[in-house]
Order: sequence, then structure tokens, then C-alpha cells
Amino acid sequence: MGNIRLIVNADDFGASEEVNEGVIRGFREGVLTSCSLIVTGDAFVQAVQLARENPHLAVGIHLVVVSGRSVLTPLEIPSLVDNKGCFSNQPVLAGMKYYFLPQARQELKKELAAQFEKFHTSGLRCSHIDGHWHFHTHPVIFDLAIRMGKQYGVRQMRVPEDDLALALRFDPSSSAQKRLYGIVFKFLCNYMRRHLSQEGFSCTDRVYGFFETGRMNSTYFLWLLDRLCSETNEIYLHPAYHRNDPTQTAAKNQCLAEYRALVDERVIRRIRQLGIHLTTYEALSSPS
Repeated sequence: MGNIRLIVNADDFGASEEVNEGVIRGFREGVLTSCSLIVTGDAFVQAVQLARENPHLAVGIHLVVVSGRSVLTPLEIPSLVDNKGCFSNQPVLAGMKYYFLPQARQELKKELAAQFEKFHTSGLRCSHIDGHWHFHTHPVIFDLAIRMGKQYGVRQMRVPEDDLALALRFDPSSSAQKRLYGIVFKFLCNYMRRHLSQEGFSCTDRVYGFFETGRMNSTYFLWLLDRLCSETNEIYLHPAYHRNDPTQTAAKNQCLAEYRALVDERVIRRIRQLGIHLTTYEALSSPS
């Protein structure tokens, strides 16, 4: 397994101080190599400062066009957000609007440009491009992301093609839903790979975490490590460091479990035993 390279990425950097702490601890004390920054997150300023203090942590842009806030005001992008500047929480309806409504497409172009520019003005080097809820796979957003990536010198993008058969071996529950998602994302990912290759972008062979979103933990992480067979891989998680609290929500407990997976000694030891090379998106074009 000495030729296998693995990016361990944390999504939602900048969303909250708890997420930021989980990311930085995962990097300093565990196997995290990379993260994806929400430029409109509540803790964006803190995230930028922490990234500057940890320059070897790769930081990419986590594009938000659903379930989050915009950079631009509602007056500037009225068809995309409500009067509080929040995108829709209904991904299917949002995706249809983005595809069929010319006004929405024009406003998306302005909003994505604003998100890239806000990242750029932070002074951080952008490692890669991905999207909240994987909405960067949407054909309209994907085409805009390629254009913005070329403009800002970012030539790496996540292609969230998980291994359905492997996921079902680990957890066969909800198999019909997983198979449906697998078909849809297989089509989208094939489209992405063709165009990324033509435009000179890099991506990994596999991305793990899609079929276990909201259930990632040390058990699954360890199980995956023994079964990686592609040369370049990404495992992404949603860590956050929450203090022990008897009233803590299930969502917070899950984020804490994902943080603990990153710093789990068994995970650290198994990566070392297998000779897996931890890396980042920017290093994908380098020799293994």
C-alpha cells in the first residue's frame, strides 16, 4: 500500500468556533491534512487566523449556495436568498432553479465570484474547491467554479465519487436510497472528470464519506483504511470539538465523534502500518 496517497479533509471550517477547534486539533494532534473554508461562516475571521498560525494545513474553499448565508446582500441576489441573506434549505428545488432560471444563473455568477474574492482577500492560499452539500457538482455551479478556479489559480477540485459497493458492505441499510444517490452522482462525477481533465484540473480517484455522511466515526475510518485500493483518495469528515455536556444534541455528539476519529491512536497507528502517505490536494500532481 506504499503508493496510496490520502487526503483527510474537514468540511465547514469557519462555521463555528467549535468546528474551528476540532479542525485545528485534528491537524495538530491527528491525521487531518486539509480543510474546506466557508467564507460566510460565523467564525470565518477566527478560522483565517488559525490557518495563518498553522501554515501547513491546506485550506480550500467550501462554496455555499444552499443551506447557508451569502456574501452578497439580498438586494444584489434576490432570486437566490431570503431577506436575511440565507439560501434555500431545499436542495432539489434550489438545484432546479439554478439550472432553469437565467436570473438565478446570473446571480450565482456574482455570488460565487464574491465568495472566491473573499477567500482571496484573506491572504490564504486556496488548496482546492468543493461545495456545501456537494453542490459544486451541479452543472451550472461546476462550470462557474472551473472559471473562478482558473481566475484565482486553483486547479484542484473534489469529485465526490464514493465506492457504493464498499459502502454497502460496511452498512447495507438504506440500500435503495444509496443506490439512487450512487447513480445520480456517478453521472455528475463522470461529467466533472471529463471537463476537469480538459481544463487541467486535478482530483482524487476516490472520495469517501458520502454514503456515511452523519455517521462517520473511528470504526468506519479504520475499516476504510484497510480497503483503500486507489492511488489517490480523500476521506472527509465534519469534526467539531464540543465539551462534555449532558444536554448536547445528537448532531453535536456526531461532530465530536468525527473529531475523535481524527485523533484516534488506532487510526494514526494503522495509517503508519499500512504505509499510507498523507497528503493534500495541491500535492496531487507531485510524484508519490
